Amino acid sequence: MAEGNFFSRLAAKHTPSREEVLESRWLKPFGKRIRQSDLWRFTRRSVPRGVFAGLFIGIFLMIPGLQIVGAALMSVPLRGNIPIAAAMTFLSNPATTPFFLAASILVGNKLGFHADLDTFNALYASGASAGQWLRWLLSDAAPAMMSGLFIIALGCAFVGYGVSIVVWRWWVHRKWRRRTRPELFSHRS
Repeated sequence: MAEGNFFSRLAAKHTPSREEVLESRWLKPFGKRIRQSDLWRFTRRSVPRGVFAGLFIGIFLMIPGLQIVGAALMSVPLRGNIPIAAAMTFLSNPATTPFFLAASILVGNKLGFHADLDTFNALYASGASAGQWLRWLLSDAAPAMMSGLFIIALGCAFVGYGVSIVVWRWWVHRKWRRRTRPELFSHRS
């Protein structure tokens, strides 16, 4: 019981409220669609779809201000849970971004593009300016990184989708088991 309370408090503390998301200037043009109540309910179908949208956008779109908006917009046609999608975008944070970028370059290089990983490491270690990063990206690195990010984001999104289905079923099964257990003991008396 304490586990549910802890995770509920954690989610409530770190995810934006419905009102905060709806007041975003980027989402106001989508007012009616984004206000649909089924996009805000926690159901067995909407939660995994929200996880998928949030992980995909969170990893592929590495711009912090647009990740939540992008995940919310992707949740609308997928009919995914918007708060879950917003929460999943936090997987890509300043601590994980260099790993995702390096992995995307490696994946892009495996696909036939050529991006020099040593240059990436040197730029990262030296605290390069935005202009230096942009020059490097405008070389052959951009196709490698974008294709690698797409594949990694898609893979993580599918894994997250599957894991969320399994966790959802386990959680519901556990709740039903707890709900029926007192009845079993009361019939024995």
